[in-house]
Amino acid sequence: MPITREQAVAALRQVQEPELHKDIVTLNLVKDVQIDEQSRATVMITLPMPNSEARGLLERDITATLKAAGAVDVRVSFAGAASAAQPAPKKNLPQVKNVVAVGAGKGGVGKSTISANLAVGLQRAGYAVGIMDGDIYGPSMPTILGIKGAVPEVVKNKIVPFHVHGIHAITIGALVEPEKPLIWRGPMAHGAFKQLLLDNTEWPALDYLIVDLPPGTGDVPLTLCQLIGVTGAVIVATPQQVALDDAIRAVRMFEQLQTPILGMIENMAGDIFGRGGTENAAHQLEVPFLGRLELYPELRINSDAGKPHANFETSPQLCRALEGIVVELIEQVRLRNQTGGPTLEVF
Repeated sequence: MPITREQAVAALRQVQEPELHKDIVTLNLVKDVQIDEQSRATVMITLPMPNSEARGLLERDITATLKAAGAVDVRVSFAGAASAAQPAPKKNLPQVKNVVAVGAGKGGVGKSTISANLAVGLQRAGYAVGIMDGDIYGPSMPTILGIKGAVPEVVKNKIVPFHVHGIHAITIGALVEPEKPLIWRGPMAHGAFKQLLLDNTEWPALDYLIVDLPPGTGDVPLTLCQLIGVTGAVIVATPQQVALDDAIRAVRMFEQLQTPILGMIENMAGDIFGRGGTENAAHQLEVPFLGRLELYPELRINSDAGKPHANFETSPQLCRALEGIVVELIEQVRLRNQTGGPTLEVF
């Protein structure tokens, strides 16, 4: 019996994306399916991460599955990664399609490290990416990105972001004296953040702008949500309960600001801090769980050396973990842009 398009789509529900371990239909990776009169199938797949190994595995599994379902021949093609990024409604920064805030309820959970690697991972997936170090009390991006001591270029009274590791980066750490403590009250923090984000920085056209926020639930997240339409927030936590208590407060803060939660990330999982606490919290809060990073020594070494790109090149296990998180983030941004949502005006 000749196979129908409906049968082909149903059969494709058996094919799992190799990193996410979910079927490609549920993940909305199947862009098009066509069946001709001779039962020859043509399948178009949107693959967020242009990974040759993943493409090979998917092509093999799709071909085998559809032939088992009755297709005489199968052709599989892949759409480009950048097609997944769609503009999100916002005010200010019209040249930026998606603004992703990365926050944490407390310090020391690796939020800045995660922010930098999300930015590099998105760039490696084919997107134009910027990162703003909004952790104005303790900026660590100069070290993580390898720009410590560098002075940004200024053109027509606008700061030109550094272009490093393929991303556009700005940090207040490049604008103050090294090791100088930043002791600012709320209004000063608000003003500094606004100037760095909007007034004094010449951002190029970007698919994603990652904003690394200071820990806690203070003035800076409120300022961010007031100034621009944030696509969503990512919350970073370590697995133990003492960190999760504060992470839950961060989730609730963004919910009060009517900012969607794109997901939670568990960092530093392992024997020391345990494993799975952040994933359980995400399920209880009914927010997406984007993935988990173990205590990889390479992550610490490369961050201290200012080489985040090496996390994707020297350790296959670490690379797979980071790329899996990036894929989940891309999918959550895509879903957010499909559904839209309310924004909060603060005066």
